[in-house]
Amino acid sequence: MKNVYDVLLERGFIAQTTHEEEIRELLGKEKVTFYTGYDPTADSLHVGHFLQAMAMRHLQLAGHRPIILIGGGTAMIGDPSGRSDMRSMMTEETIRHNSECFKKQLSKFIDFTDDKAIMVNNADWLMKLEYIPFIRDIGVHFSVNRMLSADCFKTRMQSEAGLSFLEFNYMLMQAYDFYKLNELYDCKLEFGGDDQWSNIIAGTDLIRRKTAKSAYGMTFQLLTRSDGVKMGKTMSGAVWLDPEKTSPYDFYQYWRNIEDASVEKCLALLTFLPMEEVRRLGALQDAEINKAKEVLAFEVTKIVHSEEEAIKAQEAARQLFGKGGTSADAPTTELTKEELEQGIGILDLLKQVGLSPSNSEGRRLVMQGSVAVNDEIIKEPKTIIDDSFLQDGVIMLRKGKKKFHQIKMK
Repeated sequence: MKNVYDVLLERGFIAQTTHEEEIRELLGKEKVTFYTGYDPTADSLHVGHFLQAMAMRHLQLAGHRPIILIGGGTAMIGDPSGRSDMRSMMTEETIRHNSECFKKQLSKFIDFTDDKAIMVNNADWLMKLEYIPFIRDIGVHFSVNRMLSADCFKTRMQSEAGLSFLEFNYMLMQAYDFYKLNELYDCKLEFGGDDQWSNIIAGTDLIRRKTAKSAYGMTFQLLTRSDGVKMGKTMSGAVWLDPEKTSPYDFYQYWRNIEDASVEKCLALLTFLPMEEVRRLGALQDAEINKAKEVLAFEVTKIVHSEEEAIKAQEAARQLFGKGGTSADAPTTELTKEELEQGIGILDLLKQVGLSPSNSEGRRLVMQGSVAVNDEIIKEPKTIIDDSFLQDGVIMLRKGKKKFHQIKMK
């Protein structure tokens, strides 16, 4: 069987490793317990988290055991990595709710049966810590000079808000997580996004200093476009894994419409298609690349939402791209008879259905000819949409060439 390290390397997951040859040898010769952490800062995972879930699934299929660490304790502080401002403080109740949402979503990708994977919450030990003993036992192993050289702190120190002492503790907390998981479960590997590199090596160093045992870290590539901007953002917000926050249709359409340059990378990272097929699809040119995008959208939607939802999203997209098409599975908003008789301004309607985040952005879209109702371009921002626009009981809104939304009467 192929070493899973080589699988991850070939598919483009690996960014940095603490000990490349040792990690490869370890993954090839024994069943390894590893962990990835998720701070529950929202009530849903997004597509950036999904990349890490896919990496974990590859490792689990190769016989290794994942620990999903929910950061119920670290979320009380907030990770400064990649941020220029301080995270909002959350209540314990909110953190608990978000953690349950994460567990439900991750169960779609990770097999938790028969102890093949476990999920733990770092609040179980972090919330019980006493400050003086912790600083004496753990803090003594950290160099402030070295911590301040980490990228995650540099960004905050250069910002107007600065770096709070609260957040300065985050690296110690994450390092302590790895130490505890090593102690409790013989966890030898920590994985995370490449923005977590400083925190991960802090954990491996802590274990080696306190126990003299080997511990390793690896980071995965962040999901970015060819220009380096993170994927997973749209005009209306993040692309979530929760179908209530991002519908399966919108999720499908996000991948169907990604830039050509990112298709092969996303096929490798976010699907289980053989690499020979990934390369074949990625090599398609011009209009043919749309076939690869359709495969990508279908495969990712199937993994996240089920094959049934992927089929429905694909069929809805194909119907809508026909002139004047409608589909029961496309995003739909229902308005009352009274609302349609009275009418609603096009800018308010675009905002209400999620096609624009604000009236000002809606006005810009209208003025540049990017908004159509029933395939007729809307040129006037003061246009009122009422029941006279109904065609076979439906008003079809379109933003750009590929973003559709149906309006129906309740």
